[in-house]
Amino acid sequence: MASPDPEDDDLPLPPSLRFLRALVTLLTAVMIAGILGILALIWSRYSNASAPLPEVITLPDGARASTFTQGPDWYAVVTTDDEILIFDRATGKLRQTLRIAPAE
Repeated sequence: MASPDPEDDDLPLPPSLRFLRALVTLLTAVMIAGILGILALIWSRYSNASAPLPEVITLPDGARASTFTQGPDWYAVVTTDDEILIFDRATGKLRQTLRIAPAE
């Protein structure tokens, strides 16, 4: 809707309204930068391609898996016998076996 008096279009805004307009513009810029930052963080976290896991993990005879976890170049299986079996991600070979000491 056009103002009834064309001369009103050229009037300067009051200082408080100019300040408010600047704050709203600044807030908009900060929100856009924040969203772009969050998107960049999500992209960087999920674009990290690691070596794929093997289809089958072969455990030693008699071992039953209870928990699984992985790192950048290894994965580990915790067995029901209180052992941690650490495998190399690239080769699938057993790298290390750790025995969990019972609680005292």
